[in-house]
Amino acid sequence: MGFFSKLANFFTGYKEIDEDFYEELEETLIMGDLGINTTEMLLEDLRKKVKEQRISEPSECRELLKESMKEMLKSVRTDDMYDFEKKKSVVLVVGVNGVGKTTTVGKLAANYKNEGKKVLLSAADTFRAAAIEQLDVWAERADVDIINGKEGGDPGSVIFDSIQASKARDVDILICDTAGRLHNKKNLMNELKKINTIIEGSYGEAVKETLVVVDGTTGQNAMSQAKAFLEVTNVTGLVLTKLDGSAKGGIAVSIQNELGIPVKFIGLGEKITDLEKFDPDKFVEGLFDNEEA
Repeated sequence: MGFFSKLANFFTGYKEIDEDFYEELEETLIMGDLGINTTEMLLEDLRKKVKEQRISEPSECRELLKESMKEMLKSVRTDDMYDFEKKKSVVLVVGVNGVGKTTTVGKLAANYKNEGKKVLLSAADTFRAAAIEQLDVWAERADVDIINGKEGGDPGSVIFDSIQASKARDVDILICDTAGRLHNKKNLMNELKKINTIIEGSYGEAVKETLVVVDGTTGQNAMSQAKAFLEVTNVTGLVLTKLDGSAKGGIAVSIQNELGIPVKFIGLGEKITDLEKFDPDKFVEGLFDNEEA
């Protein structure tokens, strides 16, 4: 049985709220990628509410836990977190290889194009020839322009050229794909710092949004990746990919709680429309009600 089903059915399997109940719930939450720290915080909050409200039925704990998760997710979110969409902006998309980064760039481009915005893509992942070709395909599908570099070329130069093109063409949103940086490769992290310096120096008037893409199916490994990027750049949001029913999903709660960075988008499939803004209420309801194994 998968995490979704286990959590959805958990509260009907107990007759009383005792230590066995709390221990089993703790194990279930940790298995769902909420992590030890976040799980302990949620359980502490649950115990407090159970005591204060004199709850005796395990089934009533279901709503209390949902309420705590929603509060935790909303605590790092702000009213202006999507303001970059309304202004001239540069969206830098970072993350390790294989998390769905280039696909996310393409989906974002399609979303903004459909909203009537002028979008330009920057293929600054020059380490991998396939990445440039892949982004070309996405640019065509989204019907947006793209600035390409050459394989093995300087990513910073591609970003600079893209910024000049953005200014000349009066682009609303410039979305930059970057190389899949492994978090233990210091030289690649230094490259990211260089890119940030170029953006700030040549397009300081634009709003800079830095989105870290992580694979929702990789659990706590996604947490370590996000932490690594947070150390070298001003991360403003997260994109969780591959949350198409197979992922456990609790990492969204854990990563926001422990890093204080909001999940802004979630990828739900392969189609160009399978990217949506993260809705904490909808997400938590899905964790408890999804019947998929």
